[in-house]
Amino acid sequence: MRVAALYDIHGNLPALEAVLDDVRQAGAHRVVVGGDVLPGPMPSESIALLRDFDLPVQFIQGNGDREVVGWRRGHESSVIPESYRETMRWVARQLHPDEETLLAGWPETVTVRIDGLGEVLFCHATPRNDTEVFTRQTSEERLLPIFEGLNVVVCGHTHMQFDRMVGKTRVVNAGSVGMPFAEPGAYWLLLGPDIQLRHTSYHLANAAGRIRATAYPQADAFAARNVLQPPTERDMLDVFAQGELT
Repeated sequence: MRVAALYDIHGNLPALEAVLDDVRQAGAHRVVVGGDVLPGPMPSESIALLRDFDLPVQFIQGNGDREVVGWRRGHESSVIPESYRETMRWVARQLHPDEETLLAGWPETVTVRIDGLGEVLFCHATPRNDTEVFTRQTSEERLLPIFEGLNVVVCGHTHMQFDRMVGKTRVVNAGSVGMPFAEPGAYWLLLGPDIQLRHTSYHLANAAGRIRATAYPQADAFAARNVLQPPTERDMLDVFAQGELT
């Protein structure tokens, strides 16, 4: 069995469409969506595409999904910077009640047995919560207590792909479908019998135009900074180094 891992879509429907086409062509048998389908410029459309996909799809909840559900229920989180609160309100207003129920019911982790890999744990950030930050450069000493006893762990949250060992545990970051901190495009994983770090190209200018045509409050910035010219891995490694595992 081959499993596609899609993380951090963030409502980027054009990127998701391109990745799902690649998932089909790669011969995947199922999809695990590793959280943060939201927030982003095309929230309901992205959820609908995943729900209607012609392969089995399992979801886990990311911090973005969790926060959007909270905002729909009147709990405006203090951890969201003021500059992003308008977008959170907008995304929360777009969801239908059944979509809210769907997101609220997603588990924090999923475990799947995959041929060639054994038991694989899918989580959003780390196995113990959905907001912890670590990267390919984080010291093994700090990570050992988090991953001890696990076989393979697939995570996301920091939007940068890597494949590393932490003690005896293989830890792989899927990167981001919709908001990569890397070269433009969409990033995901194909698991079974080994793990492939995948990159899908798509029509960036067309995608930027579609995003700018939405009513998303930060549509122009999203198109420019997350589609056409994303931040570099080097820049974001420096940023994340200041908040590792805090």
